[in-house]
Amino acid sequence: MKQPDVTPEVVQSHGINESEYKLIEQILGRAPNYLELGIFSVMWSEHCSYKSSRVHLRKFPTSGPRVVQGPGENAGVIDIGDGWVAAFKMESHNHPSFIEPYQGAATGVGGILRDIFTMGARPIASLDSLRFGEIDAPRMRYLVDGVVRGISGYGNCIGIPTVGGETSFHPSFNGNILVNVFALGVARGEKIFKGTASGVGNPVIYVGSKTGRDGIHGATMASAEFDEASEEKRPTVQVGDPFTEKLLLEACLEIMDGDSIVGIQDMGAAGLTSSSFEMAGRAGTGIRMHLDRVPIRESGMTPYEIMLSESQERMLIVAKRGREADVVRIFEKWDLNAAVIGEVTDDGYVRLFWHGEEAGAIPVGPISTEAPVYHRPIKRPEYLDRVAPALERSRVEDQDVTGELLHLIASPNLCSKHWIYEQYDTTVRTNTVAGPEQRDAAIVRVKGTGRALAMTSDVNPVYCYLDPYEGGKQAVAEAARNIAASGARPVAITDCLNFGSPERPEIMWQFAECIRGISDACNELGTPVVSGNVSFYNETEGRPIYPTPTVGMVGILENESAGCGLLFPEPGLDVILFGETSDDLGGSEWQQRVMPDALAAPPRVDLPRSRSLIDLLVALSDNELVRSAHDLSNGGLAVALAECSMSGTGCHVDLAGHADGLDAIAILFSESQGRAIVSCAADHTAEVLRRAKTARVRAQRIGQTETAAFLIERRGVPLVRTTAPELARIWRNSLALLLGGDSAEDVIRGVGEEAADVMAH
Repeated sequence: MKQPDVTPEVVQSHGINESEYKLIEQILGRAPNYLELGIFSVMWSEHCSYKSSRVHLRKFPTSGPRVVQGPGENAGVIDIGDGWVAAFKMESHNHPSFIEPYQGAATGVGGILRDIFTMGARPIASLDSLRFGEIDAPRMRYLVDGVVRGISGYGNCIGIPTVGGETSFHPSFNGNILVNVFALGVARGEKIFKGTASGVGNPVIYVGSKTGRDGIHGATMASAEFDEASEEKRPTVQVGDPFTEKLLLEACLEIMDGDSIVGIQDMGAAGLTSSSFEMAGRAGTGIRMHLDRVPIRESGMTPYEIMLSESQERMLIVAKRGREADVVRIFEKWDLNAAVIGEVTDDGYVRLFWHGEEAGAIPVGPISTEAPVYHRPIKRPEYLDRVAPALERSRVEDQDVTGELLHLIASPNLCSKHWIYEQYDTTVRTNTVAGPEQRDAAIVRVKGTGRALAMTSDVNPVYCYLDPYEGGKQAVAEAARNIAASGARPVAITDCLNFGSPERPEIMWQFAECIRGISDACNELGTPVVSGNVSFYNETEGRPIYPTPTVGMVGILENESAGCGLLFPEPGLDVILFGETSDDLGGSEWQQRVMPDALAAPPRVDLPRSRSLIDLLVALSDNELVRSAHDLSNGGLAVALAECSMSGTGCHVDLAGHADGLDAIAILFSESQGRAIVSCAADHTAEVLRRAKTARVRAQRIGQTETAAFLIERRGVPLVRTTAPELARIWRNSLALLLGGDSAEDVIRGVGEEAADVMAH
């Protein structure tokens, strides 16, 4: 078989540098042919090999009493009790989604779901974590619309609920949006499968969709920054089919329920290449594959294209010898392709044949054990020298600043994401206990166990830009508070680490510091890292995104009926504030709106205090002492109180005695960490305060819930004066109006007169 010549230009076009090419020649003992070069290029890409991040990722805590499977498999697995386990992971599909938003986001959902059912777990929920640029930036409305439709189109069709997530907007994402997707599934512990090619002589079986030319070099594309020619990379974006994936899911779970297979692996990034090499690598074996037996949907495909295609909805299976017919029969029953394309060998090579002729042979071990591992230079960014310890601004004496709150809840970061999640099916399969914007974390029951699982995703890219270490800590701490406020005990995390080019020393410094912060927080809070993903090269024409280490956290509710919502459920309840407030406006939503060019340090995270608050929130929920609970984060106290009032029950709060030295802006909009709001029946208030004192968590009754009214004052001076229905109107409708071209002023116009009339009555 004639293959194209491997010239220096061809090597360079594959993203292989000179030293890496010499290493390839050493491993092979000769020059690679074109097919082999392509395989090395994808397996040694940043996306697949983690060559710039591996030295830092080793610092993560990855073990714990509930960890069944840590990093290194398709998904992490934790023990959730009584023989049940949960598998979960988070992945990125950033570059494809910027180039072609619908298919990029859709195939991101499909890929993460395959990571879950490849482990033998049935997916029961997903989350999305989306970062967009300014709404008015070029293509941004098109990108928002396409990404949301892609997520809904795939998730809704396959029948997996999208139960939560987060969406934010910032100029640093104008040229490179982020689409991070999380999925979780459950299984019996003894039914977990791994991607291993063990058993010499066992057949290797290709199942699922036919292979096409879509997605070739997708992993390589994801390992390069964008430029003006990015639109030309559209052919490297995969095309998904959720209906085929549904069939594949059911067929895989059926075959796993028997005893016909020994290993299974999703054909994700790098397709057949990564699945075959990873399965053989885990088992210490080899694989012989006949590529002319691979089902294809386009004529004239070459071995190179077949090995590097990233066509969706495909799996590689190693079956027990003699059970090939059982595997093929089940997949054909589900109207899926199934073909025996090779067998497991003992020589440690992946050998590729084309119509009987050997087209390539690469040793399995060296492609991973001898893959480049770079200790990239690290340098603290110079811009950090301009970050002030605190935000310098004029003090605002106590007065009515209602307009500040209204502008914040009308902003794209803080308004309701109803326009997004109403396009998702959030309740399919009837497991959803709490969906979007009902609790701080989504809650999904595990049928037949009485238990439920909580899940959330969190990170603040602005904090991570201003102080990557504190930003990394904050992502974990906020996720844990969200889980605890929803009634669950935080147990483990997955991550999706989104950064600019690792070839920039400043980016690698941000990366290392974020990992240090995440690690310290996970150690303190007892939430090990069980899976994850790294996405580098998120930059366009030299402009990197803000560091965005997204944290996906899972918690356990021993009783699926436990916990409470974030909304005030009725009037006449006491409102209690946990935690301490300082002048922490650096990086805050208020600062970004009013003083967007300022650089000031973000809030610091006191991890022991955070742990105390988390323990307190879980205990109060377990003992049914609170009626609502909500973490304080973006926007501060005033925004949190407003979010609790969106059902129409508001509050009357007097902040006298809490942080009296702060001015009106700081006490309302500071984003000090380690805080939460709860409401409780008046006859439970004393017990709640007593338990807080025992836990060494500062607590103060600051007011009570009231019908419709929303009043925050200090010593009789109104700071915010409006109504809960007006807050809800602005908050709920803002995103759709902003995407339609309205301004914040358009959104909040007329609120003053209506609010004054209601408050007067």
